[in-house]
Amino acid sequence: MALREIVKLPDPILKTVSSPVEAVTDDVRKLLDDMLETMYDAPGIGLAAVQVGIPKRLVVIDAVREEDEPRDPIFLINPEITWSSEETVEYEEGCLSIPEVYDNVARPAEVKVRYLDRDGEPCERHCDGLLATCVQHEIDHLNGILFIDYLTRLKRDRVVKKFSKAARQSKEPV
Repeated sequence: MALREIVKLPDPILKTVSSPVEAVTDDVRKLLDDMLETMYDAPGIGLAAVQVGIPKRLVVIDAVREEDEPRDPIFLINPEITWSSEETVEYEEGCLSIPEVYDNVARPAEVKVRYLDRDGEPCERHCDGLLATCVQHEIDHLNGILFIDYLTRLKRDRVVKKFSKAARQSKEPV
């Protein structure tokens, strides 16, 4: 396993719609392992492949455990939400690609997601609570959507401006 660099806003790849994974190969499993190690190191509870610069429909999540419990990662290949509840819930979200920015986002309280697991086997899972929010957040990444896209235009524009300015300053010669 290897740590990957997490792509940060305003990198345009974050707005890319990710391509489906054609086959679950050893290379795909290696990428999933790298993503998981990167997510734990960050630390985070979910990571999409596009966040490490690879626009493929791959997600890793470990969102539903207490700190003293063993890790229980979920690997989602080509995930799609097949059902969502009418009831919504609001969570304060953050993103490894938009560090130190947090805001409340309302999403469906429950979802069903269909995906291939790490072995390429078809699965379906009912998700609620934080897991439902995390699954929706990560699948949004695969569709080029960031959590800040749910904020008011003013809030979103402030965040984008802040990160664009920081990116410009980091490229200026010293």
